[in-house]
Amino acid sequence: MIYRFDHYRLNTATQELHAGEELVELEPQVFALLVLLIENRERVVGKDELVSRIWRDRVVSDAAISSRVKSARKAVSDDGSAQRLIRTIHGVGFRFVGAVESAVAVDVAAPSRAVETSSDPTSMRPSIAVLPFAPSGDPALVSTMADAIPYDILVELSRLRWLFVTARASSFQFRPPVPSLEAVRAKLGVGYVLSGAVDVDGKRISVSVTLDDLKRGGVLWGDRYSGSVDDIHAVRERIVTAVVTALDLRIPGNEARHALATPENLDAWSAYHVGLHHMYRFDKEGNRQAAHYFNRAITLEPSFARAYAGLSFALFEDAFLRVTDDVPAAVTLARRYAEDGLNRDALDPFCNLVMGRALWLTGDHESSLPWLERAVTLNPSYAQGKYSRGLTEALIGATRDARGNADEAMQLSPLDPLLYGMFGVRALGHLGDGDLVEALPWAERAARAPRAHAFIALIAAVANQVNGETVKANGWVASARSRHPGISGADFLATFPFRDERMRGLMSQALRRLGL
Repeated sequence: MIYRFDHYRLNTATQELHAGEELVELEPQVFALLVLLIENRERVVGKDELVSRIWRDRVVSDAAISSRVKSARKAVSDDGSAQRLIRTIHGVGFRFVGAVESAVAVDVAAPSRAVETSSDPTSMRPSIAVLPFAPSGDPALVSTMADAIPYDILVELSRLRWLFVTARASSFQFRPPVPSLEAVRAKLGVGYVLSGAVDVDGKRISVSVTLDDLKRGGVLWGDRYSGSVDDIHAVRERIVTAVVTALDLRIPGNEARHALATPENLDAWSAYHVGLHHMYRFDKEGNRQAAHYFNRAITLEPSFARAYAGLSFALFEDAFLRVTDDVPAAVTLARRYAEDGLNRDALDPFCNLVMGRALWLTGDHESSLPWLERAVTLNPSYAQGKYSRGLTEALIGATRDARGNADEAMQLSPLDPLLYGMFGVRALGHLGDGDLVEALPWAERAARAPRAHAFIALIAAVANQVNGETVKANGWVASARSRHPGISGADFLATFPFRDERMRGLMSQALRRLGL
Protein backbone atom coordinates (compact mmCIF):
# COMPACT_ATOMS: atom_id res chain seq x y z
CA MET A 1 0.00 0.00 0.00
CA ILE A 2 1.15 3.56 -0.72
CA TYR A 3 0.15 6.38 1.64
CA ARG A 4 0.58 10.04 0.61
CA PHE A 5 0.51 12.97 3.03
CA ASP A 6 2.00 16.45 2.69
CA HIS A 7 4.87 15.91 0.23
CA TYR A 8 5.62 12.43 1.59
CA ARG A 9 5.01 9.01 0.06
CA LEU A 10 5.17 5.92 2.29
CA ASN A 11 5.27 2.54 0.56
CA THR A 12 4.61 -0.45 2.84
CA ALA A 13 5.69 -2.92 0.15
CA THR A 14 9.16 -1.50 -0.35
CA GLN A 15 9.40 -0.22 3.25
CA GLU A 16 10.44 3.19 2.00
CA LEU A 17 9.48 6.77 2.86
CA HIS A 18 10.12 9.47 0.27
CA ALA A 19 10.02 13.24 0.74
CA GLY A 20 9.36 14.27 -2.82
CA GLU A 21 11.93 12.26 -4.76
CA GLU A 22 14.36 11.95 -1.85
CA LEU A 23 14.52 8.73 0.17
CA VAL A 24 14.24 9.28 3.93
CA GLU A 25 16.42 6.83 5.87
CA LEU A 26 14.45 5.13 8.66
CA GLU A 27 15.20 2.44 11.20
CA PRO A 28 12.81 -0.54 10.95
CA GLN A 29 11.01 0.23 14.22
CA VAL A 30 10.45 3.85 13.25
CA PHE A 31 9.04 2.83 9.88
CA ALA A 32 6.79 0.23 11.55
CA LEU A 33 5.56 2.85 14.01
CA LEU A 34 4.66 5.26 11.19
CA VAL A 35 2.77 2.53 9.36
CA LEU A 36 0.89 1.51 12.49
CA LEU A 37 -0.21 5.09 13.21
CA ILE A 38 -1.17 5.85 9.61
CA GLU A 39 -3.12 2.62 9.13
CA ASN A 40 -5.04 3.29 12.37
CA ARG A 41 -5.39 7.07 11.94
CA GLU A 42 -9.10 6.97 12.73
CA ARG A 43 -8.28 6.26 16.40
CA VAL A 44 -5.70 6.65 19.14
CA VAL A 45 -3.06 3.91 19.28
CA GLY A 46 -2.29 3.17 22.93
CA LYS A 47 1.18 2.54 24.36
CA ASP A 48 0.34 -1.07 25.14
CA GLU A 49 -0.57 -1.67 21.49
CA LEU A 50 2.66 0.02 20.37
CA VAL A 51 4.69 -2.29 22.58
CA SER A 52 2.75 -5.33 21.36
CA ARG A 53 3.01 -4.48 17.66
CA ILE A 54 6.44 -2.85 17.43
CA TRP A 55 8.38 -4.54 20.23
CA ARG A 56 6.48 -7.85 20.24
CA ASP A 57 5.60 -7.48 23.94
CA ARG A 58 9.20 -7.07 25.09
CA VAL A 59 9.69 -4.92 28.17
CA VAL A 60 10.56 -1.41 26.98
CA SER A 61 10.82 1.90 28.77
CA ASP A 62 8.71 4.99 28.17
CA ALA A 63 11.93 6.67 27.08
CA ALA A 64 12.39 4.09 24.30
CA ILE A 65 8.84 4.69 23.07
CA SER A 66 9.31 8.46 23.18
CA SER A 67 12.59 8.12 21.27
CA ARG A 68 10.92 6.20 18.43
CA VAL A 69 8.01 8.67 18.28
CA LYS A 70 10.49 11.56 18.20
CA SER A 71 12.36 9.89 15.30
CA ALA A 72 9.09 9.32 13.43
CA ARG A 73 8.15 12.97 13.86
CA LYS A 74 11.56 14.11 12.69
CA ALA A 75 11.29 11.92 9.58
CA VAL A 76 8.09 13.73 8.52
CA SER A 77 9.22 17.24 9.57
CA ASP A 78 7.08 17.28 12.70
CA ASP A 79 8.03 17.81 16.35
CA GLY A 80 6.61 17.47 19.85
CA SER A 81 5.56 21.12 19.98
CA ALA A 82 3.76 21.47 16.65
CA GLN A 83 2.38 17.89 16.54
CA ARG A 84 1.21 18.69 13.03
CA LEU A 85 1.01 15.04 11.96
CA ILE A 86 1.58 12.88 15.04
CA ARG A 87 -0.36 13.99 18.06
CA THR A 88 0.24 12.85 21.65
CA ILE A 89 -2.89 12.05 23.65
CA HIS A 90 -1.44 12.28 27.15
CA GLY A 91 -1.94 9.23 29.29
CA VAL A 92 -3.46 7.31 26.34
CA GLY A 93 -1.21 7.11 23.28
CA PHE A 94 -0.66 8.63 19.85
CA ARG A 95 -2.67 9.40 16.74
CA PHE A 96 -1.76 10.33 13.17
CA VAL A 97 -3.85 13.42 12.35
CA GLY A 98 -2.56 14.40 8.90
CA ALA A 99 -4.67 14.08 5.75
CA VAL A 100 -3.76 10.81 3.99
CA GLU A 101 -4.45 9.45 0.52
CA SER A 102 -3.94 5.73 -0.02
CA ALA A 103 -3.55 3.54 -3.08
CA VAL A 104 -2.56 -0.02 -3.93
CA ALA A 105 1.16 -0.14 -4.62
CA VAL A 106 2.22 -0.69 -8.22
CA ASP A 107 5.54 -1.53 -9.82
CA VAL A 108 7.66 1.57 -9.21
CA ALA A 109 9.60 0.94 -12.39
CA ALA A 110 6.43 0.99 -14.50
CA PRO A 111 3.77 3.10 -12.76
CA SER A 112 1.25 2.80 -15.56
CA ARG A 113 1.15 -0.99 -15.44
CA ALA A 114 -1.47 -2.52 -13.17
CA VAL A 115 -0.25 -5.17 -10.76
CA GLU A 116 -1.27 -8.64 -11.85
CA THR A 117 -1.74 -11.12 -9.06
CA SER A 118 -2.25 -14.83 -9.17
CA SER A 119 -3.84 -17.13 -6.65
CA ASP A 120 -0.90 -19.47 -7.21
CA PRO A 121 2.51 -17.79 -7.25
CA THR A 122 4.16 -21.14 -7.98
CA SER A 123 2.78 -20.93 -11.51
CA MET A 124 5.55 -18.46 -12.38
CA ARG A 125 8.42 -20.56 -11.05
CA PRO A 126 11.31 -21.42 -13.36
CA SER A 127 10.55 -24.78 -14.96
CA ILE A 128 12.69 -27.71 -16.05
CA ALA A 129 12.38 -31.05 -17.81
CA VAL A 130 14.89 -33.82 -17.04
CA LEU A 131 15.23 -36.10 -20.05
CA PRO A 132 16.39 -39.71 -20.06
CA PHE A 133 20.11 -39.90 -20.73
CA ALA A 134 21.68 -41.38 -23.86
CA PRO A 135 23.23 -44.82 -23.16
CA SER A 136 26.57 -46.05 -24.49
CA GLY A 137 28.50 -49.17 -23.60
CA ASP A 138 27.53 -52.31 -21.69
CA PRO A 139 23.75 -52.63 -22.32
CA ALA A 140 23.12 -54.59 -19.12
CA LEU A 141 24.21 -51.68 -16.94
CA VAL A 142 24.09 -48.55 -19.01
CA SER A 143 20.42 -48.79 -20.02
CA THR A 144 19.40 -48.92 -16.36
CA MET A 145 21.64 -46.01 -15.35
CA ALA A 146 20.47 -43.91 -18.30
CA ASP A 147 17.00 -43.85 -16.75
CA ALA A 148 17.88 -44.20 -13.06
CA ILE A 149 20.21 -41.21 -12.76
CA PRO A 150 17.91 -38.64 -14.43
CA TYR A 151 14.95 -40.02 -12.47
CA ASP A 152 16.87 -39.56 -9.19
CA ILE A 153 17.78 -36.02 -10.27
CA LEU A 154 14.13 -35.33 -11.06
CA VAL A 155 13.05 -36.52 -7.61
CA GLU A 156 15.67 -34.45 -5.80
CA LEU A 157 14.93 -31.34 -7.86
CA SER A 158 11.29 -31.58 -6.81
CA ARG A 159 12.40 -30.93 -3.21
CA LEU A 160 13.63 -27.44 -4.09
CA ARG A 161 10.13 -25.88 -4.05
CA TRP A 162 11.22 -22.88 -6.15
CA LEU A 163 11.52 -24.96 -9.32
CA PHE A 164 8.68 -26.55 -11.32
CA VAL A 165 9.78 -30.02 -12.45
CA THR A 166 7.94 -31.72 -15.27
CA ALA A 167 6.66 -35.18 -14.35
CA ARG A 168 8.63 -38.24 -15.46
CA ALA A 169 5.73 -39.50 -17.57
CA SER A 170 5.99 -36.36 -19.71
CA SER A 171 9.73 -35.73 -19.89
CA PHE A 172 10.72 -39.38 -20.42
CA GLN A 173 8.76 -39.43 -23.69
CA PHE A 174 11.75 -37.63 -25.20
CA ARG A 175 14.20 -40.48 -25.44
CA PRO A 176 17.44 -40.14 -27.39
CA PRO A 177 17.78 -39.11 -30.07
CA VAL A 178 15.66 -36.10 -29.05
CA PRO A 179 14.21 -34.37 -32.14
CA SER A 180 15.18 -30.88 -30.91
CA LEU A 181 15.15 -28.87 -27.72
CA GLU A 182 12.67 -26.51 -29.34
CA ALA A 183 10.32 -29.46 -29.72
CA VAL A 184 10.70 -30.17 -25.99
CA ARG A 185 9.83 -26.58 -25.17
CA ALA A 186 6.85 -26.58 -27.53
CA LYS A 187 5.52 -29.82 -26.03
CA LEU A 188 6.30 -29.26 -22.33
CA GLY A 189 6.44 -25.47 -22.08
CA VAL A 190 9.55 -25.48 -19.86
CA GLY A 191 12.31 -22.90 -19.61
CA TYR A 192 15.18 -25.33 -18.96
CA VAL A 193 16.13 -28.83 -20.06
CA LEU A 194 18.67 -31.13 -18.44
CA SER A 195 19.97 -33.83 -20.75
CA GLY A 196 22.94 -36.15 -20.56
CA ALA A 197 24.75 -39.31 -21.57
CA VAL A 198 25.94 -42.39 -19.67
CA ASP A 199 28.95 -44.35 -20.90
CA VAL A 200 30.30 -47.58 -19.43
CA ASP A 201 33.77 -48.60 -20.59
CA GLY A 202 35.07 -51.63 -18.77
CA LYS A 203 35.13 -50.80 -15.09
CA ARG A 204 34.54 -47.05 -15.54
CA ILE A 205 31.24 -45.24 -15.77
CA SER A 206 31.13 -41.67 -17.07
CA VAL A 207 28.17 -39.32 -17.01
CA SER A 208 28.02 -36.00 -18.85
CA VAL A 209 25.20 -33.51 -18.29
CA THR A 210 24.10 -30.32 -20.05
CA LEU A 211 21.67 -27.63 -18.90
CA ASP A 212 20.06 -25.66 -21.72
CA ASP A 213 18.20 -22.36 -21.36
CA LEU A 214 15.30 -22.79 -23.79
CA LYS A 215 13.83 -19.31 -23.36
CA ARG A 216 17.00 -17.50 -24.32
CA GLY A 217 18.93 -20.16 -26.16
CA GLY A 218 22.32 -21.67 -25.41
CA VAL A 219 23.98 -24.00 -22.95
CA LEU A 220 23.90 -22.58 -19.43
CA TRP A 221 26.05 -25.22 -17.75
CA GLY A 222 27.59 -28.62 -18.24
CA ASP A 223 29.87 -31.05 -16.42
CA ARG A 224 31.25 -34.57 -16.52
CA TYR A 225 31.50 -37.12 -13.72
CA SER A 226 33.12 -40.55 -13.52
CA GLY A 227 33.72 -43.40 -11.14
CA SER A 228 34.14 -47.12 -10.72
CA VAL A 229 31.40 -49.53 -11.78
CA ASP A 230 32.22 -51.55 -8.65
CA ASP A 231 31.02 -48.61 -6.57
CA ILE A 232 28.08 -47.77 -8.82
CA HIS A 233 25.57 -46.84 -6.11
CA ALA A 234 27.92 -44.36 -4.41
CA VAL A 235 28.87 -42.89 -7.80
CA ARG A 236 25.21 -42.54 -8.72
CA GLU A 237 24.42 -40.76 -5.44
CA ARG A 238 27.41 -38.43 -5.84
CA ILE A 239 26.41 -37.48 -9.39
CA VAL A 240 22.80 -36.79 -8.46
CA THR A 241 23.80 -34.62 -5.49
CA ALA A 242 26.37 -32.67 -7.52
CA VAL A 243 23.94 -31.98 -10.37
CA VAL A 244 21.07 -30.90 -8.12
CA THR A 245 23.33 -28.59 -6.09
CA ALA A 246 24.75 -27.05 -9.27
CA LEU A 247 21.26 -26.37 -10.65
CA ASP A 248 20.19 -24.87 -7.31
CA LEU A 249 22.85 -22.18 -7.92
CA ARG A 250 22.99 -21.88 -11.71
CA ILE A 251 19.31 -21.42 -12.51
CA PRO A 252 18.59 -18.70 -9.90
CA GLY A 253 21.76 -16.90 -10.96
CA ASN A 254 20.69 -17.02 -14.59
CA GLU A 255 17.18 -15.82 -13.73
CA ALA A 256 18.64 -12.89 -11.76
CA ARG A 257 21.00 -11.85 -14.57
CA HIS A 258 18.20 -11.68 -17.11
CA ALA A 259 15.81 -9.99 -14.68
CA LEU A 260 18.39 -7.27 -13.98
CA ALA A 261 18.61 -6.62 -17.72
CA THR A 262 14.86 -5.87 -17.91
CA PRO A 263 13.88 -4.46 -14.49
CA GLU A 264 10.72 -2.89 -15.89
CA ASN A 265 9.16 -6.30 -16.59
CA LEU A 266 9.71 -8.13 -13.31
CA ASP A 267 7.16 -10.66 -12.16
CA ALA A 268 7.20 -11.96 -8.59
CA TRP A 269 9.72 -14.74 -9.22
CA SER A 270 12.03 -12.45 -11.20
CA ALA A 271 11.96 -9.90 -8.38
CA TYR A 272 12.71 -12.69 -5.93
CA HIS A 273 15.76 -13.85 -7.90
CA VAL A 274 17.07 -10.28 -8.13
CA GLY A 275 16.61 -10.11 -4.35
CA LEU A 276 18.75 -13.23 -3.96
CA HIS A 277 21.43 -11.65 -6.15
CA HIS A 278 21.67 -8.65 -3.80
CA MET A 279 21.23 -10.73 -0.63
CA TYR A 280 24.48 -12.56 -1.32
CA ARG A 281 26.50 -9.34 -1.35
CA PHE A 282 26.62 -9.49 2.47
CA ASP A 283 26.74 -5.74 3.08
CA LYS A 284 24.35 -2.99 4.14
CA GLU A 285 23.47 -1.78 0.66
CA GLY A 286 23.05 -5.33 -0.61
CA ASN A 287 20.62 -6.05 2.23
CA ARG A 288 18.66 -2.89 1.46
CA GLN A 289 18.38 -3.74 -2.22
CA ALA A 290 17.44 -7.34 -1.40
CA ALA A 291 14.67 -6.18 0.92
CA HIS A 292 13.40 -3.84 -1.80
CA TYR A 293 13.05 -6.64 -4.34
CA PHE A 294 11.63 -9.16 -1.89
CA ASN A 295 9.02 -6.58 -0.91
CA ARG A 296 8.30 -6.02 -4.58
CA ALA A 297 7.74 -9.75 -5.03
CA ILE A 298 5.33 -9.75 -2.08
CA THR A 299 3.44 -6.82 -3.57
CA LEU A 300 2.98 -8.78 -6.77
CA GLU A 301 2.23 -12.06 -4.99
CA PRO A 302 1.19 -11.66 -1.32
CA SER A 303 1.18 -15.45 -0.82
CA PHE A 304 4.81 -15.83 -1.98
CA ALA A 305 6.43 -17.72 0.93
CA ARG A 306 10.00 -17.49 -0.33
CA ALA A 307 9.87 -13.70 -0.64
CA TYR A 308 9.05 -13.46 3.08
CA ALA A 309 11.91 -15.86 3.80
CA GLY A 310 14.22 -13.66 1.73
CA LEU A 311 13.22 -10.63 3.80
CA SER A 312 14.01 -12.60 6.95
CA PHE A 313 17.42 -13.55 5.55
CA ALA A 314 18.27 -9.93 4.65
CA LEU A 315 17.26 -8.70 8.12
CA PHE A 316 19.26 -11.51 9.70
CA GLU A 317 22.31 -10.24 7.82
CA ASP A 318 21.63 -6.67 9.04
CA ALA A 319 21.70 -7.92 12.63
CA PHE A 320 24.46 -10.50 12.20
CA LEU A 321 26.83 -8.08 10.45
CA ARG A 322 25.88 -5.22 12.82
CA VAL A 323 25.20 -2.89 9.88
CA THR A 324 22.04 -1.44 11.40
CA ASP A 325 21.69 1.00 14.29
CA ASP A 326 18.75 -1.00 15.63
CA VAL A 327 19.85 -4.61 15.93
CA PRO A 328 16.93 -5.66 18.20
CA ALA A 329 14.43 -4.40 15.62
CA ALA A 330 16.18 -6.35 12.85
CA VAL A 331 16.12 -9.48 15.04
CA THR A 332 12.40 -9.04 15.68
CA LEU A 333 11.57 -8.50 12.01
CA ALA A 334 13.77 -11.42 10.90
CA ARG A 335 11.67 -13.73 13.05
CA ARG A 336 8.38 -12.12 12.00
CA TYR A 337 9.08 -12.60 8.28
CA ALA A 338 10.35 -16.15 8.89
CA GLU A 339 7.01 -16.92 10.52
CA ASP A 340 5.19 -15.29 7.61
CA GLY A 341 7.05 -17.55 5.19
CA LEU A 342 6.33 -20.69 7.20
CA ASN A 343 2.66 -19.78 7.45
CA ARG A 344 2.54 -19.80 3.65
CA ASP A 345 4.69 -22.86 2.99
CA ALA A 346 5.81 -24.93 5.97
CA LEU A 347 7.55 -27.47 3.71
CA ASP A 348 9.92 -25.04 2.00
CA PRO A 349 13.50 -25.70 3.20
CA PHE A 350 14.41 -22.02 2.82
CA CYS A 351 11.54 -20.95 5.09
CA ASN A 352 12.66 -23.46 7.71
CA LEU A 353 16.27 -22.31 7.38
CA VAL A 354 15.48 -18.64 8.04
CA MET A 355 13.35 -19.58 11.04
CA GLY A 356 16.31 -21.41 12.51
CA ARG A 357 18.62 -18.49 11.77
CA ALA A 358 16.18 -15.99 13.26
CA LEU A 359 16.04 -17.96 16.52
CA TRP A 360 19.81 -18.29 16.40
CA LEU A 361 20.07 -14.48 16.60
CA THR A 362 18.31 -14.52 19.97
CA GLY A 363 20.81 -17.01 21.40
CA ASP A 364 18.15 -19.72 21.58
CA HIS A 365 20.30 -22.38 19.96
CA GLU A 366 18.24 -25.27 21.31
CA SER A 367 15.17 -23.97 19.49
CA SER A 368 17.19 -23.05 16.41
CA LEU A 369 18.67 -26.48 15.70
CA PRO A 370 15.39 -28.37 15.03
CA TRP A 371 14.43 -25.87 12.32
CA LEU A 372 17.84 -26.19 10.66
CA GLU A 373 17.63 -29.98 10.88
CA ARG A 374 14.15 -29.84 9.34
CA ALA A 375 15.48 -27.75 6.45
CA VAL A 376 18.05 -30.46 5.70
CA THR A 377 15.47 -33.22 6.10
CA LEU A 378 13.26 -31.51 3.54
CA ASN A 379 16.23 -31.16 1.17
CA PRO A 380 19.20 -33.44 2.00
CA SER A 381 21.31 -31.59 -0.59
CA TYR A 382 20.77 -28.22 1.12
CA ALA A 383 24.33 -27.02 1.69
CA GLN A 384 23.31 -23.80 3.42
CA GLY A 385 21.17 -25.80 5.82
CA LYS A 386 24.12 -28.00 6.76
CA TYR A 387 26.39 -24.96 7.09
CA SER A 388 23.95 -23.11 9.35
CA ARG A 389 23.55 -26.20 11.51
CA GLY A 390 27.34 -26.50 11.70
CA LEU A 391 27.75 -22.88 12.79
CA THR A 392 25.18 -23.34 15.53
CA GLU A 393 26.97 -26.49 16.71
CA ALA A 394 30.29 -24.63 16.78
CA LEU A 395 28.77 -22.02 19.10
CA ILE A 396 27.41 -24.56 21.58
CA GLY A 397 30.63 -26.58 21.65
CA ALA A 398 29.58 -29.54 19.47
CA THR A 399 32.73 -29.02 17.44
CA ARG A 400 33.00 -32.48 15.88
CA ASP A 401 29.46 -32.25 14.50
CA ALA A 402 30.18 -28.68 13.36
CA ARG A 403 33.20 -29.77 11.32
CA GLY A 404 31.28 -32.66 9.82
CA ASN A 405 28.43 -30.43 8.66
CA ALA A 406 30.88 -27.86 7.28
CA ASP A 407 32.63 -30.60 5.28
CA GLU A 408 29.34 -31.88 3.88
CA ALA A 409 28.27 -28.36 2.94
CA MET A 410 31.55 -27.75 1.10
CA GLN A 411 31.25 -31.03 -0.78
CA LEU A 412 27.65 -30.30 -1.74
CA SER A 413 28.23 -26.73 -2.92
CA PRO A 414 31.88 -25.87 -3.66
CA LEU A 415 30.83 -22.56 -5.30
CA ASP A 416 28.26 -21.55 -2.70
CA PRO A 417 27.86 -17.84 -1.83
CA LEU A 418 28.33 -18.86 1.81
CA LEU A 419 31.49 -20.86 1.17
CA TYR A 420 33.54 -18.42 3.28
CA GLY A 421 31.25 -19.27 6.21
CA MET A 422 31.77 -23.00 5.69
CA PHE A 423 35.54 -22.49 5.88
CA GLY A 424 34.99 -20.32 8.95
CA VAL A 425 32.99 -23.04 10.73
CA ARG A 426 35.82 -25.48 10.03
CA ALA A 427 38.25 -23.03 11.65
CA LEU A 428 35.99 -22.48 14.67
CA GLY A 429 35.61 -26.23 15.07
CA HIS A 430 39.38 -26.68 15.28
CA LEU A 431 39.77 -23.74 17.66
CA GLY A 432 37.09 -25.23 19.89
CA ASP A 433 38.95 -28.54 19.97
CA GLY A 434 42.26 -26.85 20.77
CA ASP A 435 43.71 -27.75 17.35
CA LEU A 436 45.15 -24.26 16.91
CA VAL A 437 47.55 -25.14 14.09
CA GLU A 438 44.80 -26.90 12.12
CA ALA A 439 42.52 -23.89 12.54
CA LEU A 440 44.90 -21.40 10.93
CA PRO A 441 44.74 -22.41 7.23
CA TRP A 442 40.94 -22.76 7.38
CA ALA A 443 40.57 -19.32 8.97
CA GLU A 444 42.75 -17.64 6.36
CA ARG A 445 41.02 -19.53 3.58
CA ALA A 446 37.70 -18.23 4.91
CA ALA A 447 38.91 -14.63 5.09
CA ARG A 448 40.25 -14.73 1.52
CA ALA A 449 37.13 -16.32 0.04
CA PRO A 450 34.77 -14.24 -2.12
CA ARG A 451 32.20 -12.16 -0.17
CA ALA A 452 33.91 -12.75 3.19
CA HIS A 453 32.91 -10.00 5.62
CA ALA A 454 34.78 -8.23 8.42
CA PHE A 455 33.92 -10.74 11.16
CA ILE A 456 35.44 -13.55 9.09
CA ALA A 457 38.65 -11.48 8.92
CA LEU A 458 38.60 -11.37 12.72
CA ILE A 459 38.45 -15.18 12.86
CA ALA A 460 41.65 -15.17 10.80
CA ALA A 461 43.11 -12.57 13.16
CA VAL A 462 42.33 -14.72 16.21
CA ALA A 463 43.69 -17.88 14.57
CA ASN A 464 46.97 -16.11 13.81
CA GLN A 465 47.20 -14.55 17.26
CA VAL A 466 46.81 -17.85 19.14
CA ASN A 467 49.46 -19.35 16.86
CA GLY A 468 51.93 -16.56 17.63
CA GLU A 469 51.65 -14.90 14.21
CA THR A 470 51.19 -11.38 15.59
CA VAL A 471 52.08 -9.47 12.42
CA LYS A 472 49.61 -11.45 10.32
CA ALA A 473 46.99 -11.16 13.04
CA ASN A 474 47.26 -7.37 13.05
CA GLY A 475 47.04 -7.38 9.27
CA TRP A 476 43.69 -9.16 9.44
CA VAL A 477 42.50 -6.72 12.11
CA ALA A 478 43.35 -3.86 9.74
CA SER A 479 41.49 -5.66 6.95
CA ALA A 480 38.42 -6.03 9.17
CA ARG A 481 38.52 -2.36 10.15
CA SER A 482 38.79 -1.27 6.54
CA ARG A 483 35.51 -3.06 5.84
CA HIS A 484 33.79 -2.24 9.13
CA PRO A 485 35.24 0.89 10.80
CA GLY A 486 34.86 0.80 14.55
CA ILE A 487 34.52 -2.99 14.72
CA SER A 488 35.20 -4.28 18.22
CA GLY A 489 35.70 -7.46 20.14
CA ALA A 490 32.29 -6.92 21.74
CA ASP A 491 30.75 -6.79 18.27
CA PHE A 492 32.46 -10.06 17.37
CA LEU A 493 31.25 -11.84 20.49
CA ALA A 494 27.73 -10.52 19.96
CA THR A 495 27.79 -11.82 16.38
CA PHE A 496 29.22 -15.17 17.51
CA PRO A 497 27.62 -15.75 20.96
CA PHE A 498 29.72 -18.74 22.05
CA ARG A 499 28.02 -20.85 24.69
CA ASP A 500 31.15 -22.89 25.38
CA GLU A 501 33.00 -20.98 28.11
CA ARG A 502 36.45 -22.26 27.15
CA MET A 503 35.95 -21.20 23.54
CA ARG A 504 34.55 -17.82 24.54
CA GLY A 505 37.52 -17.27 26.84
CA LEU A 506 39.99 -18.18 24.08
CA MET A 507 38.37 -15.76 21.64
CA SER A 508 38.00 -12.94 24.21
CA GLN A 509 41.64 -13.16 25.27
CA ALA A 510 42.91 -13.16 21.68
CA LEU A 511 40.74 -10.18 20.77
CA ARG A 512 41.96 -8.20 23.79
CA ARG A 513 45.58 -8.87 22.87
CA LEU A 514 44.81 -7.52 19.42
CA GLY A 515 43.46 -4.29 20.88
CA LEU A 516 39.83 -5.19 20.28
